[in-house]
Amino acid sequence: MGEEVSVSEMTKKPLSSTSTHFILVHGVSHGAWCWYKVRTLLESSGHTVTCVDLKASGIDRTDVDSILSFQDYNQPLVDIMTSLPNEHKVILVGHSAGGISVTDAIHKFPDKIQAAVYVAASMLNLGFQTDQDVKDGGPDISELGDAIEFGFGLGKDEPPTSAFVKQQSQREIFYQLSPIEDCTLASMLLRPFPLAVTQAKLEEGKESSERVARIYIKTLQDRVIKPNQQDAMIKRWPPLQVYAIDTDHSPFFSTPFVLSGLLAKVAHSL
Repeated sequence: MGEEVSVSEMTKKPLSSTSTHFILVHGVSHGAWCWYKVRTLLESSGHTVTCVDLKASGIDRTDVDSILSFQDYNQPLVDIMTSLPNEHKVILVGHSAGGISVTDAIHKFPDKIQAAVYVAASMLNLGFQTDQDVKDGGPDISELGDAIEFGFGLGKDEPPTSAFVKQQSQREIFYQLSPIEDCTLASMLLRPFPLAVTQAKLEEGKESSERVARIYIKTLQDRVIKPNQQDAMIKRWPPLQVYAIDTDHSPFFSTPFVLSGLLAKVAHSL
């Protein structure tokens, strides 16, 4: 694992480099919309950016309670990766639970991926297979009280199929250091997420996945995937490089210049 680099401030535009194709993958309840600042900054530097809506996210109209497997939820990303020409390489960026989507893609499409960047993300080689995986890579907001609403698509007597962070708790959990206008935007666009995401079990793919360079971007004031959890995942599956940003769980809102600058730096270094 490379030396951890702390990033405290970056006020200029992202570093210029040869054009790179980034695919940005959101976390639960979010959608392609959450990347609007980072996409603008990367595109202004000449990069190509694709922001994906996973199933029942963003403008995808799938009923969230109809999604009963992680593979169904992640199918839009798989479709994009399948459509790419074999010689076309991308940098995959996953935020939060989007890290599981990215890991699934590097198992399936290692030859199409230049690098995988995990931003405050679940970085588990085979998904949530064990209790330790859940402890290290799953969100723990239990100390914030009754912040979650559940959906019961299979009936009230069956386990819940979806979940949603209540509006009054969203800023405290996701965006405590983010601009208030972005919190307002998010409150209008966040959607319930399928609990199948938290039960992801990925196919064996260690040999192929190790061919893809992985970079981790830590968020030091994260209340969703806490710094100690991020450190545990980094120790278990060491990436090539680790960066740290002194921010909340949502650096695409709170520190977009820093985040886009780091992504451009990754592209420049490959």
